[in-house]
Amino acid sequence: MSTSPTQHTRPLRADAERNRQRLIAAAQELFASRGIDVTLDDVARHAGVGVGTVYRRFANREELIEAVLMGAVRRLADHAEQALTNPDPWEGFKEFFVASARDFAENRGLRELVLERDRGTADAFVDARNGFQPATTALISRAQEAGELRDDLAPVDFPLIQLMLGAVTHHTRDVAPDLWQRYVTLMLDGLRTRRDAPSAFGAPAITEEQFDRALT
Repeated sequence: MSTSPTQHTRPLRADAERNRQRLIAAAQELFASRGIDVTLDDVARHAGVGVGTVYRRFANREELIEAVLMGAVRRLADHAEQALTNPDPWEGFKEFFVASARDFAENRGLRELVLERDRGTADAFVDARNGFQPATTALISRAQEAGELRDDLAPVDFPLIQLMLGAVTHHTRDVAPDLWQRYVTLMLDGLRTRRDAPSAFGAPAITEEQFDRALT
């Protein structure tokens, strides 16, 4: 008995979608740990499929990056908008500072796209990145007007501070992956104008041996 075209098409579509999701999951892991310079061959090997499968699903690496990381960029905007709903100006600023630091620490590719301007030049990423800058500025201004945040902090300082924290993450990811939390605490204590006592560190200091391992 002959098989109708519909009977062939449905399994193929389901299989293609499974491969696409497998590739996206593999790319998410690689971009997070190694950054956006991984190749489509790398993604194919990590997903356990042939490289031809990657090219059938994505025209090029940039298209795959957009499919994988655009959601992560938009989550930064969501963090900022959510933080603005916090009635406490300092807690709102702190909420966004910690949430964005965590996202950047856990996702090297996101950090490269958002904080290294020559890496995320596609229009979609530029628009998404610019989309949360007004909310970031509002969070800073609100905390400053409340007298909780240094009044000489400029909005442009925020991404530079995140780059500094990213350097810690880059060097210590395999030695002490939570170490960035320690320096988030230091940064926040240094930025706040009112405090009774230093905050407790979010992570312990690393040992001399760990420091040497991190640098090598």
